[in-house]
Amino acid sequence: MSSLNLRSITPRLTLLALALGTMASAAQAQSLKELYEAARAYDATYLAARALADSAQYKAAQSDALRLPSAALTGSGTTTKTDPVVGSTLSTNNQKVEITAKQPLFNRANSATISQAERSLKVAQADLESAEQDLIVRVSQAYFDVLASQDSLSTAQTSKKAIAEQLASAKRNFEVGTATITDTREAQARFDLATAQEIAAENDLRTKRIALDQLVGKTGVAPKSLAVPVTLPTISPANAEEWVTLADDRHPSIRKARLGQELAKLETEKAQAGNLPTVDLIGSLSGNHSTGTGVTIAGGKAGTTKNATVGVQLNYTLFAGGSIQNRIKETLALEEKARNDLEAARRGVAQGTRQAYFGVQSLQAQVKALEAAESSSKLALEATQLGYRVGVRVNLDVLNAQTQLFTTQRDLAKARYDVVLNSLKLRQASGQLQPQDVQAVDALLAR
Repeated sequence: MSSLNLRSITPRLTLLALALGTMASAAQAQSLKELYEAARAYDATYLAARALADSAQYKAAQSDALRLPSAALTGSGTTTKTDPVVGSTLSTNNQKVEITAKQPLFNRANSATISQAERSLKVAQADLESAEQDLIVRVSQAYFDVLASQDSLSTAQTSKKAIAEQLASAKRNFEVGTATITDTREAQARFDLATAQEIAAENDLRTKRIALDQLVGKTGVAPKSLAVPVTLPTISPANAEEWVTLADDRHPSIRKARLGQELAKLETEKAQAGNLPTVDLIGSLSGNHSTGTGVTIAGGKAGTTKNATVGVQLNYTLFAGGSIQNRIKETLALEEKARNDLEAARRGVAQGTRQAYFGVQSLQAQVKALEAAESSSKLALEATQLGYRVGVRVNLDVLNAQTQLFTTQRDLAKARYDVVLNSLKLRQASGQLQPQDVQAVDALLAR
């Protein structure tokens, strides 16, 4: 068998192996929802955010102790020896047990602290929601990166096969004298370039698969491709300002900034509480047992005595060196900062939402344009191949038409993936992204 025939058959064998591998992987391909669930149980960044959110509820529960009664048990035992006269020693043994209890009746600072703890818990929940949305986007990004790399590799291999056939045709025509050596050299140059592009595409696919495997904690992950015919998600509502309005109501960053403003106001209340008294209900119960030779001499009485007290305790700071007033001024300034942080968060989310919305719109228009370009490129390639066979077109024209078609198909597949991915990013930008949206994307994938 000649080297020419080997070059012609090798691309076919490569494509056959790729097709068999694709069929085998399709049987065990994973959906986006499956990989997202795997990532929720494996991704260290998300698990750290979830652990932090779990700890926040216990931290908030600690503040409840400020409104509940407290009790303490203390005990002591002492022995005393004295020498009132020379040659004699008196001893006294004393054991005491006391229980004290305290119930706050009025403490404005404690009330503010409890309210702050409740809002801090909501802040932690908003952070967890942001982490979950980020995980959805990261998994989806890695998922469609693998699909896009697979398409790039398939395009490179298909292009290489077509160029190999064109190279063989150019060599045959040169041998019979109907073409120049230029056609053969041009085709050979394109074939060598296609080989280099195939190697690069294989390495890129390998890298993207490693990234996806690392994210979900599995090996050999095979994502499902989009179902054919391809159906892309629609944008609803179909107005950027409506998305901005939704974002202002629900975005985790804005909710967190609002809670930050409320926390700052409560901090001011705590500072102002320094000018107010605190009132506590207090009580104690004690038992004292005394024995020894020195008890009677001292006028005491041997045995056990018990005492019980109940009262109301008032604490009021008369002067603190100006620290309370300066603390109030500090918290008022921090409250102003929190207001500006909220406004900055709202502006940033609004800008990001608008950009994401128009980005999806642009990608949808690109898909339509590339679909039209694909149809036109197919017709152009057929016409160029016909012209080459009848001698009105040269080999380079065919190679250019093939390259244009394959590049358009690759770009079309990538644009479709970008529409799906950026639809999720739009929902993230507006704070609407939820795990249910992953299941909606699964409906677009091949079964």
